[in-house]
Amino acid sequence: MFTFILVVQAIVAALLVTVILMQKSEGGGLGVGGSPAGFMSARGAADFLTRSTTILAGIFVTLSVVLAVIASVQHRPSDIDTSLVKQAPQTPAGAPATAPAPATGSDPLAGAAGSNGAVPLAN
Repeated sequence: MFTFILVVQAIVAALLVTVILMQKSEGGGLGVGGSPAGFMSARGAADFLTRSTTILAGIFVTLSVVLAVIASVQHRPSDIDTSLVKQAPQTPAGAPATAPAPATGSDPLAGAAGSNGAVPLAN
């Protein structure tokens, strides 16, 4: 249902943009400061493009409210993919956790850290 209404919403939006772009620009948006044949006159109100713009805008707003209500009612818990999460190794209940052994080998700074993990400053 949500997907169907969303598709209808997209079609209404495309029609609304088309109807608005087909209208003649007369200046003085919505008849403010324009000619007497503007938005508030009988001729302007009866114009097909003006009426279709009003109707499509009303449908667009109504569908937006309906989609918002449906989205808020159908809040499903999202599925989170946990397949890549590494599990911590299990230690026996009484055994203390052991620290990793210090690294030995070709890294000269591997043993430079003291027992508290601090790295000595260079002089």
